[in-house]
Amino acid sequence: MKVDKLGIDLLTHDPVVILKDLEGKRYLPILIGPFEATAIALALEGTQVPRPLSHDLMRTMLETLHATLEQIVIHDIKESTFFAKLVVRLNGDTQEIDARPSDGIALALRMQAPIYVSDKIVLEETVGDKKTEVEDLQRFRKFIEELKPSDFKE
Repeated sequence: MKVDKLGIDLLTHDPVVILKDLEGKRYLPILIGPFEATAIALALEGTQVPRPLSHDLMRTMLETLHATLEQIVIHDIKESTFFAKLVVRLNGDTQEIDARPSDGIALALRMQAPIYVSDKIVLEETVGDKKTEVEDLQRFRKFIEELKPSDFKE
């Protein structure tokens, strides 16, 4: 997935990051804190700050140790709280580190690492793009309407 946009949840007035699948058909909104929203916004805009923020510090630490952030995975949700892990490679070994999704996203943006979401989360928590769903349905209907008996012969 990739970060589609940042916004404000209309009910809670909390910042929300919206992830979009690479096909643009499914969206995953995640409520985040204001500091994480700022960190994500700065990374999206490519804005440099005079002193490193926490996510800049994490990036520098990983790079100094010659470690790479392979990916982040948002893998679970419990009581409306999402869980993520950072997959870090160091000296050929891979480690999984527990993280908040917002921190993982902010770090992934700084290190150009991919963002993945588990099938469980995609099935249970994402919402479809209504426009894409309507277009897919229209294409399917057109396909069905244009079928001929000869299409079923081998």
